[in-house]
Amino acid sequence: MSLLLTLTTASLKSLLDPKADPPRTLLDAPDFVMNELNLRGLNINASMLSGWGVEDLDALRDRADKAACPCLVLFEEEPLPFADEDETAVASCKDRVERLAFAAHRLGCNALALRCRIPEGGDPDEVLDRAATAIRSLLAGIEHLELNLLLAQAEGLTADPERLTDLIKKVGGFRIGAMPVFGGGASEEADLEILRKLAPYAGAIQMVVKKFTAKGKHKGFDLGEAIATVRRVGYLNTVTIDYVGDGTTSKDILSAREQMQAAIDAE
Repeated sequence: MSLLLTLTTASLKSLLDPKADPPRTLLDAPDFVMNELNLRGLNINASMLSGWGVEDLDALRDRADKAACPCLVLFEEEPLPFADEDETAVASCKDRVERLAFAAHRLGCNALALRCRIPEGGDPDEVLDRAATAIRSLLAGIEHLELNLLLAQAEGLTADPERLTDLIKKVGGFRIGAMPVFGGGASEEADLEILRKLAPYAGAIQMVVKKFTAKGKHKGFDLGEAIATVRRVGYLNTVTIDYVGDGTTSKDILSAREQMQAAIDAE
């Protein structure tokens, strides 16, 4: 089994234009990603589904199935206040997750990924226990939809990979894991350390890809070394490119894919 390279829908924002002739919308993403970028699946950014109904979700799933480019993870990037002492805030948070889980199920995803908003300060074990209790109460419904729940880092307590793994362990169960987001740290060394600590718990890994030099070198972390780190800890699942650069989108994504695939093939 080998690593599978995929793409976030947010990577394509600059290419989407519903006013174009013909229109280019999120529904076109699966075919484009599969046939033009040679990537094998999509992580759907929840913010891009604003205003969508069931028919829209089903249409995207159908287009993804036809293109053999499945929707794999629905990612809610906005951190949710699971540890809030305000019961109304937590109830609203739970309602949001239930709606996201329904959307992920309709899209055919195998996982829903979330961030937890847990500010630093106070007793960390107490706030992690509170967050874990709130998340645990949602797991039965998520499992019923045959989804996994993945937790990504966020500013605050869960930026620390050890605290994030503590939270995952406190929630417990077979369908809870991590989705490390790699490439947003202070340094490449810090990012690699985070990846080493979270990869054993990962159900998916997302890598932030930025600009490339004229000679084709990634201006952020070394893409090949990141792949090598993933492989060294025994991870064999999806690695998702999250392109945030302002260069030529398709060209940069293809450069990232080529460098990452070369590192995979070298193993």
